Amino acid sequence: MKMRNLFIRYFILLLLFVGFVACASTSKQEGAGEYVDDSVITTKVKSLIAADDFLKSFQISVETYKGIVQLSGFVGSQTAVNKAGEIARGVQGVKSVKNDLIVK
Repeated sequence: MKMRNLFIRYFILLLLFVGFVACASTSKQEGAGEYVDDSVITTKVKSLIAADDFLKSFQISVETYKGIVQLSGFVGSQTAVNKAGEIARGVQGVKSVKNDLIVK
């Protein structure tokens, strides 16, 4: 009887552990909370770039994955590249910025 109760307890503990692991994010997939956080970061960066008088005339694409912001598109000068990178770095929650903007 004791052995059976011990087995049941370990089995329940194993199920709980598997449940927690299944809901966690992986290196290739975001959890629901991370996806929402990344959406907020993307929106903030886009709105700050659109509000900047110097950058609003350029087409700059912003994507965020696990706090890493990627900027892409074409701009008119290296100053614009640097300014967009500075704006993205200034947003709370940004871990790093991958600046792939191209000067045309």
